[in-house]
Amino acid sequence: MRTIIRYAAIGFAVATLAACGTVPMGVPQASLDSIRLLRSAGIAPVGVGDFAPAPEMDKSLDATAGVRATTLVAPGGSFAGYLKETLAAELQGAGLLAAGTDRTIAGWLTDRQLDAAIGRGQGRLAARFVVRRAGVVVYDRELAVAATWDSSFVGAVAIPAAINEFTALFRKLVLKLVNDPEFRTAVAP
Repeated sequence: MRTIIRYAAIGFAVATLAACGTVPMGVPQASLDSIRLLRSAGIAPVGVGDFAPAPEMDKSLDATAGVRATTLVAPGGSFAGYLKETLAAELQGAGLLAAGTDRTIAGWLTDRQLDAAIGRGQGRLAARFVVRRAGVVVYDRELAVAATWDSSFVGAVAIPAAINEFTALFRKLVLKLVNDPEFRTAVAP
């Protein structure tokens, strides 16, 4: 009996240690649903400007996120930058990303939350988007998205699930922007 308990304890320790470390986020890719939505939105080609953490946001929230014993690292060291790259990837996939246009989208990451608690995980992402047309602000709005999911006791299951859900929030926020009628008006041809 002691041998079984000892092997179970060793197995648990190995599984726990396997979940520790640093994990980088993947490169944003356009999705087929996003491409269809953007193409049907009736928007003109647009450029993507600067994205940064909002001045009032704790700067430490922009670089990494703790997911239990793992640290999720933003590519380039910035979740605001990852939001920019996600927006650019979606626009490029739909053939709507253009350099040198008079319409540009810029933004500030205003909130980033990720909690992979046992039982129920949750995440939230918010950003203020600003569209300039010929240098004049024609759209300025903060948008937010959130998600909750089942979060396993087992870290090897919960950590990848939390990372996937959190990463999906970036695309979800971009889609919320595209679905905003005022945004569509601001970037209309």
